[in-house]
Amino acid sequence: MRFIKLLIVLAFMAALGMYYFVYVMSGQATTYFVNHERKAAKLVRHEITLPDGMHYVYLDGGHGEPLILLHGFGADKDSFTRVAKHLTEHYHVIIPDLLGFGESSHPLNVDYSSRAQAERVRALAQALDITSVHLGGNSMGGQIALSYAAAHPAEVQSLWLLDPAGIWSAPQSELAKVLDRDHRNPLIVRNEDDYVHAMEYAMSKPPYIPKPILHVMAQTSIKNVALSERIFLQISNDSIESKIKGLKTPTLIIWGDQDRVIHVLTAEVLYNLLPKSKVNIMKGIGHMPMLENPEECANDYEFFRFRLITEEKNAAK
Repeated sequence: MRFIKLLIVLAFMAALGMYYFVYVMSGQATTYFVNHERKAAKLVRHEITLPDGMHYVYLDGGHGEPLILLHGFGADKDSFTRVAKHLTEHYHVIIPDLLGFGESSHPLNVDYSSRAQAERVRALAQALDITSVHLGGNSMGGQIALSYAAAHPAEVQSLWLLDPAGIWSAPQSELAKVLDRDHRNPLIVRNEDDYVHAMEYAMSKPPYIPKPILHVMAQTSIKNVALSERIFLQISNDSIESKIKGLKTPTLIIWGDQDRVIHVLTAEVLYNLLPKSKVNIMKGIGHMPMLENPEECANDYEFFRFRLITEEKNAAK
């Protein structure tokens, strides 16, 4: 009986300690949990300044062919950490904070179109001695990955597109209707509550993150709200359909059927533009599949890459 009481007391003390850590020491708790997830994914944080003076922070880990993953609008490199946990065993994964986001440089008066960002990602890849690459991207990151492949098709071996932006001929999404009706963007973060709402808006099944940690994560977005508004305007007026029509890069398209940001029927439009594409619609998933169901996303991607290798071997016979 004494042993059971002791266990109860210890459990209570542990719970109390965790509550204090998360709710009182939220900054330290955020750093701890972020670093824990990176370590679990075998990712290490690096920094580099390119010849143009732009500073980039990126995560790097794993072995194999290079796979660069590009986050979406309002996100950062850690939006791919959970799915990277399943990928670093097979691929050399590089996940940068894109210019204007996360810990990378935030210049105000530069071009943030998908083509300009694609050229910056290419410059970063070259600085890391990467000349041939597999690209993945979510939302804005997918838009940038498509622009990269369209401009430099010989350098991009495959594309992994998760609810990519830049294809605007599909039916209006819920977000587009809200913007037209209310002239209010639920993805622009001006305060901590906006950040929580944006996370809930973007995902049908968001991972559980305590609110104090979300509030810490919100600070970079709050600090850069004017820049975020400028970038959103540029990417939402940047259609890449004519540039990618007929692009023969092997492509896996993943889309959440509950996406409120970009209509799920965009996947069909993209499929018709890309002759070597495959589509997987994930049920019950929103705009960020790699966070909502990282294991299924990784499994789909690994199968896609396995089929690419098989097709290459058969073609070589």
